[in-house]
Amino acid sequence: MKLISALRCLALGCCVALVARGFGQDLASFEKRVTVKVLPNGLTLIVMERPEAPVFSYFTIVDAGDANDPGGESGLAHMFEHLAFKGTKDIGTKDYAAEKVALDKVEAAYAAYDTEFRKRVGRDPEKLKQLHQAFLDAQKEAQQYVIPNEFTEIAEANGASGVNAETSLDATQYFWSMPSNRLELWAYMESDRIANPVPREFYKERDVVMEERRMRVDSSPIGRMVEEFLAAAYVAHPYHRPNVGWASELSQITATEAAAFHAKYYVPANIVIAVAGDVKASEAMPVLEKYFGPIPAGPKPEEMTTVEPPQRAEKSVIIKDPTQPLYLEGYHRPDYLDPDDAVYDAIQDIFSNGRTSRLYRSLVRDQQIAAAAEGFSGFPGDKYPGLFAFFAAPNQGHTPQEMRTAIHKEIDKLKTTDVSDEELAMFKTRARADLLRGLGDNQGLAEQLAIYQQRYGDWRELFNQLKKIDAVSKADIRRVANKVFVENNRTYAMVEFEAPKQTAAATGGAR
Repeated sequence: MKLISALRCLALGCCVALVARGFGQDLASFEKRVTVKVLPNGLTLIVMERPEAPVFSYFTIVDAGDANDPGGESGLAHMFEHLAFKGTKDIGTKDYAAEKVALDKVEAAYAAYDTEFRKRVGRDPEKLKQLHQAFLDAQKEAQQYVIPNEFTEIAEANGASGVNAETSLDATQYFWSMPSNRLELWAYMESDRIANPVPREFYKERDVVMEERRMRVDSSPIGRMVEEFLAAAYVAHPYHRPNVGWASELSQITATEAAAFHAKYYVPANIVIAVAGDVKASEAMPVLEKYFGPIPAGPKPEEMTTVEPPQRAEKSVIIKDPTQPLYLEGYHRPDYLDPDDAVYDAIQDIFSNGRTSRLYRSLVRDQQIAAAAEGFSGFPGDKYPGLFAFFAAPNQGHTPQEMRTAIHKEIDKLKTTDVSDEELAMFKTRARADLLRGLGDNQGLAEQLAIYQQRYGDWRELFNQLKKIDAVSKADIRRVANKVFVENNRTYAMVEFEAPKQTAAATGGAR
């Protein structure tokens, strides 16, 4: 085993060295090739010169995710992922002036329907039916002006690949790759998408998200458990909401509310855009300024003031379901700015990184009581204080309670006994390799530069992560484990198998 571990360390060390030599992944080299400019409107642009191939990748990060959804409007930030490439005032429409009139009619029709629907007393079913039909008719009228998928088709016809968007509780991100001779086209399209969004097919996409929620949460044992778990773990902070939104709120958010959200959060001061690839900053930056500079400025949204109060007692959620038993527990931990952030990464690695990790060896390999077991940090987000969580799926014949006991034994070992020199060294080697490997292509570079610039105000903090990783000690791991993994800071959820109840019809009727 020692020989295999040594070979693995050597292999990973080689990988790090090759990555570093191949791409010049040292700070001095990066500083020569990275140009950052904050435009007068507040938008931050980053250009990374990497002329290995005639392509570039971009990454736009908006500092707003589902944690920023206004009260009663959960799921709103996520809608922009679905609206991302529906087009603008210039793209995706046959006649925007006429479409705008039709879209206004859609909003008026929906507002009338929604007002009647929300009545708790005196709702008129017949009137509600008529108003809903009027809303459907208004949508049909607006649809005649839409050129479906034109935005994406233009991008892909010009060589774009990986056109996509993602929403988390912490941020919203947009990205794709393209031939470098299409940089100006991309700049026009991306700036137009930010400055001139159109909530085209909003209610159609809302239905898509509702179906997504049914698949990810309502019809998923894990999804239902996680939703109940987070709702119990958080009493004040928006992390207690699912990022897809509560069904009742998601089903009633409007394009008008989406426009207000966009006006508040999609301001240049709240956006960082990174471009990496075969581009020269001296030539690319003027092009980017030409297109992104005219976007109207706005105040950067105020920071969230809601702080989750300290947890004072263990909380539990027990779900009885005719499905696979599951176990999940979590402990509150600070956000990513905490000095011990790298220590939590070390604990995650030691508990969960591969077949040599502690949870896999103990629960899956040796005791054979679990089909899967892992620990993970920064859940459901890390921009604000999140959770360090543990998850296990018991094997047939074993229970969630056994998972709980086994996990707690491993946690207690971490609190009372130092990790081995090999475990700590492997964490540092893997973390370094993973970080540098992520910088091995244009998309990874653009993503990391944008995220670190947005999170820390300076992309160079990316390289300070290596110093923080190297500084983690055995004593740090024991100290953090004893501080965080305590009973009154714990929330747990378990799914216990319960056979479905047979109805009288299924059993042939009552006797």
